[in-house]
Amino acid sequence: MLRIAADAWYETRALPDGVTLISEPHIREFYRCNIWHIRGRDKDALVDSGMGVVSLRRFVPLVTERPLIAIASHTHFDHIGTHHEFGDRAVHGAEAEFLAMPTRVNTFVEPYVTDEIFTALPPAPYTSQTYAVTAAPATRLLADGDIIDLGGRRLEVVHTPGHSPGGIALWESATATLFSGDVLYDGPLIEDLSHSNAGDYIRSMERLLTLPVRIVHGGHFPSFSGERYRVIIRDWLRGKGRG
Repeated sequence: MLRIAADAWYETRALPDGVTLISEPHIREFYRCNIWHIRGRDKDALVDSGMGVVSLRRFVPLVTERPLIAIASHTHFDHIGTHHEFGDRAVHGAEAEFLAMPTRVNTFVEPYVTDEIFTALPPAPYTSQTYAVTAAPATRLLADGDIIDLGGRRLEVVHTPGHSPGGIALWESATATLFSGDVLYDGPLIEDLSHSNAGDYIRSMERLLTLPVRIVHGGHFPSFSGERYRVIIRDWLRGKGRG
């Protein structure tokens, strides 16, 4: 399979409200994490950090311009791969151990990471057989209701267990924007991992439905409107007999 040069691994796309999408276009869409850069007045936030097969700090200058907090929506391999490159790292307490002591099992590298998740491989010496997430102990543990203050904008932590025990979304009420991680996106949701919990997932979805969301930036697939957000949640809940 073709290998891609490190300086061509990432793409960036500026969106409204000081948000930039950083993506890894050579990973197939289902496995491709959306990396969200959020510009504040005093510092920036990075929501998730991709697979870590190419340095984010070296090849995406945007993330080095100002002080930045790297936030993990949860600790699966595709979301925390370059967290170790940042000195300020935040994760929900329920998954702090996975960020500090990642393994190929607890970050779900096994069974998901194979060459088949790529349309072109990362630069050498990457191999799927030896790929692993680098440890990145949190400097801040998050809990439901915490505020991440970037100066001029505030992100509220919404604990959304179900997909994973320490999954979080970030709610910015001033712009009615939700960064939803993997609990919700416009694509096939993953509900059957070894640490997924069906009851928690239902409660998280019911709670999310109460938020007056205008735009959603999910952990995977394109962003979508608040109207679509409510349709997805209501249809999902009906499928669980809760509609």
